[in-house]
Amino acid sequence: FHCSQNCGHAYPTFLAVLWCAGLLCSQAPAAFAGLMYLFVRQKYFVGYLGERTQSIPGYLFGKRIILFLFLMSVAGILNYYLVYFFGSDFEIHIKTITSAISPLLLIP
Repeated sequence: FHCSQNCGHAYPTFLAVLWCAGLLCSQAPAAFAGLMYLFVRQKYFVGYLGERTQSIPGYLFGKRIILFLFLMSVAGILNYYLVYFFGSDFEIHIKTITSAISPLLLIP
């Protein structure tokens, strides 16, 4: 029951950062991170059925993915304001960096 509540409480945060990262930054790395997050939450849930120490890697891995999505969202927002105020667009650079970093999410 406790694990189900934890997953339910983390889900709105996940949806918000996933939506912002996909809309404001890049869709492909955001979708990849979203699929990884769903896999990690399943690992967290299954780990909770055993000993509690088995769920810790899934929990920490999920937090790292949420951080990646949050940083993508912040980069997208900063790029929007740079375009709006200064006219300089870094969208191609941000997409290249996030596409290069997203496979690193597979490292445990």
